[in-house]
Amino acid sequence: MAETGRGHVTGSSGAEETENLWQVSDRLFFEDTMTDWLREIAAEQGYEETLAAMDYARHQHEGQFRKASRYSEEQVPYINHPLMMACHAYALGLADDRILSVCLLHDVCEDCEVAPDDLPFSEGVRHAVALLTRHPGQFPTPEEEQAHYYEGIQTDRTASIVKVLDRCSNVSTMALAFTDERLQSYIDETEDYILPLLDFIRETYPEYRRQTFLLRYHILSVINSLKGMIMR
Repeated sequence: MAETGRGHVTGSSGAEETENLWQVSDRLFFEDTMTDWLREIAAEQGYEETLAAMDYARHQHEGQFRKASRYSEEQVPYINHPLMMACHAYALGLADDRILSVCLLHDVCEDCEVAPDDLPFSEGVRHAVALLTRHPGQFPTPEEEQAHYYEGIQTDRTASIVKVLDRCSNVSTMALAFTDERLQSYIDETEDYILPLLDFIRETYPEYRRQTFLLRYHILSVINSLKGMIMR
């Protein structure tokens, strides 16, 4: 029996055996670690809405979990995702109370049955979260719905940058939970809408040129690697 990498082994006949030797997890970072760091940042910078959004989002997403991995029985609390987005934003130099708050709140209305106008936050935060919230069934076709959704996002700087942070987070772990068909669909949407959105942000908000370069690099690296695996 020959080891071909920690992911699998092959028998002497060359037939692949299914033993999985790699540990995989949707939890790239621990919730407590990210929470502590964000609290420290918010306290140092005086980000009052970020502090409030952390507690509000955690309460609203209580009992919700990320889509289960195909390779692990681990249940990752949903709050891991918005926390990771906010930490990523700050690490990229997006030191902005509104951006971090919207990262933390971006799925609350869509997933927790909270109306955007009922969010106990500033008008700017509520508006960005409203733009990021999908409303299925309002248009005759999915294509029209997608086009309207992304057109709305482009009207707001915070919503635009948070949307690409959201996609960057999701593509980072989607291979663990999605079927090949869902992966292909998600890659197509990313190429059709997210990459053009990155171009729009770079051209419209030149102060985000460094961030859009890094986000594009990350997203393209992941989807091109997945394309190669799917097409084998």
